[in-house]
Amino acid sequence: MVQRIGEAAVVAASGAAAVGIDEAINRAVEPIATWLGSVIFARACVGGADGFGLATSCGADQAAIPLIVAWLIMGGVITTLYFRFINFRGFAQGFRLMRGDYHDSTSPGEVSHFQALTSAISGTVGLGNIAGVAVAVSIGGPGATFWMILAGILAMTTKFAECTLGVKYRRENPDGTVSGGPMYYLSRGIAENYPSLAGFGKALAILFAFCAMLGAIGAGSMYQANQAFAQFHKVTGGAAGPLEGMGWAFGIGMAVLAGLVVIGGITRIGNVTAKLIPTMILVYLVGCGTVIALHASAIPDAIVLIVRSAFDNEAVAGGVIGVLIVGFQRAAFSNEAGLGSAAIAHGAVKTRHPATEGLVALWEPFIDTVIVCTATALMVVVTGAYLKEGLEGVQITSEAFATVAGWFPYVLTLAVFLFAFSTMLTWAYYGAKAATYITGENKAVLYGFKLFYLAMAVVACTMDLSQLINLSDGLIFLMAIPNLIGVYLLLPVVRREVDGYFAKLKSGEIRPTRT
Repeated sequence: MVQRIGEAAVVAASGAAAVGIDEAINRAVEPIATWLGSVIFARACVGGADGFGLATSCGADQAAIPLIVAWLIMGGVITTLYFRFINFRGFAQGFRLMRGDYHDSTSPGEVSHFQALTSAISGTVGLGNIAGVAVAVSIGGPGATFWMILAGILAMTTKFAECTLGVKYRRENPDGTVSGGPMYYLSRGIAENYPSLAGFGKALAILFAFCAMLGAIGAGSMYQANQAFAQFHKVTGGAAGPLEGMGWAFGIGMAVLAGLVVIGGITRIGNVTAKLIPTMILVYLVGCGTVIALHASAIPDAIVLIVRSAFDNEAVAGGVIGVLIVGFQRAAFSNEAGLGSAAIAHGAVKTRHPATEGLVALWEPFIDTVIVCTATALMVVVTGAYLKEGLEGVQITSEAFATVAGWFPYVLTLAVFLFAFSTMLTWAYYGAKAATYITGENKAVLYGFKLFYLAMAVVACTMDLSQLINLSDGLIFLMAIPNLIGVYLLLPVVRREVDGYFAKLKSGEIRPTRT
């Protein structure tokens, strides 16, 4: 879901009266956003005449990897090795759980395995899958696709670990609802397993919750609404079209639609996303499939180009390392493995065995990165849209869609809206849960946050608050630092859970509830 500013521009469609307000907000926030960005997105520069070094920008002949991306990818490598490639071993069992073969309606929780998965996917499958992937291919070449897929496979195990912990240490509330996610395994899990570090765990939990709460507003509400309006504004004629100056109306409409869902909590979000997500992904994949089928003769050459370019030392600055970095970065920004956000949604699942939701969560990066992102990448490669100059972000994907027919980009516009809308739903839940962790399970805070979250979607369609969204970007990626520290400390707990679960499966203690 997360899309860095610069991959796609934030637009404003406000009247002159609002200009002074948004400029004042941007100026106030800019120093903080710039400082946080320089810390979170500090880069390691590789190759070239200067060799290796750390900097905010790298030389033209160097590959640059944001340290936060290295941190996230390292999480995937470590967990994959530690759990002996559970991303392959547990994949089929995850599907059986998701299908409902082991469903027990009497288990604590609020949603089914499938609803928890679709709720989490709605937060990750977003505009980054459409615009960000196209940008990655245009910058890193077709070879970035290869490394993006590999990174997605590694990310599956990170999700497995954090979502298992999200269920293991969740809190069951008196009203029957549950609260899970990194806030709880950082505080409860670390205190239980490392009593001397209880205060440290609590501090990590508060830092995570603070970042999730504020980050959700910018990246989950404002950015999604802004970009959805930008696409509709463009396809309806831009400045000469009927939506010129109507950002407020579009924002209100989007906020009302989202409000009908998010006010009802995870149960309603789960019910909606269980229907919306398969439909949304199907619409987009059918669109991509149509474009790819129209260029079927180019598919073999495209696949060869993707593999060859992945190891081409002359492809981009930094050679093979440069291509690898672009692909890994796009995957990390798209599937959010390591950020811990998805563990909040997965924590609401109905289950008595935490490892079950970890196994279901394996499918999240697979769908987000290996399927949806790869479909976008293959499409822009077979059409050559990534080679067109002067295009950026979603324009590259739109150019690929336009090769079918002049009206076909409207299908993309529908996909953009659905992707943005679905992301708004889940991040409203993430932010609200983070807010109530900080303040306690307070209904006034819960609903107050949701209303403010929806109101900011309207603001985002009428003002250029790019600096505020930049700040949110930094806060969301900052979540990965406390989250992965907690995951590393609690890896033995996850191993005990998964080993115990498979032992019970093997002994017959756990049996399918349907045949």
